[in-house]
Amino acid sequence: MQINTTARHCELDPEVRLFAQQRLEKFGRFARDIQEAHVIVTAEGYRHSVEITLKLKRREMVSREEATEARSAIERAADRLEMQLRKLKEKRVSRKRGVRSANGAGGLPFREVEEPQLDEDAVGEE
Repeated sequence: MQINTTARHCELDPEVRLFAQQRLEKFGRFARDIQEAHVIVTAEGYRHSVEITLKLKRREMVSREEATEARSAIERAADRLEMQLRKLKEKRVSRKRGVRSANGAGGLPFREVEEPQLDEDAVGEE
């Protein structure tokens, strides 16, 4: 995955850039088809706005957050993207499981349940 970092109207410390790269590299656990990540940090007065864009094979995910410090804004935006990726992974996994169990190759085994038999003597006594 290629990670690009852009700073607008400010200078990013190397440690903040490294933090952003390390945080985004963890997203590989949720989707193997991430092709590119772009982090844009913009300083507007006392606040920092962060926009993180992930390009996957067939979709694009975007997260925007604001905070007083660039590092915390990156963390919040990355958390939001992580939630989106978790949701996408869950959809992908459940879809695969659904297809597999529909054709009988997986899932829970089918088990017949016996119906309880009524005792004829007990019915007549009531």
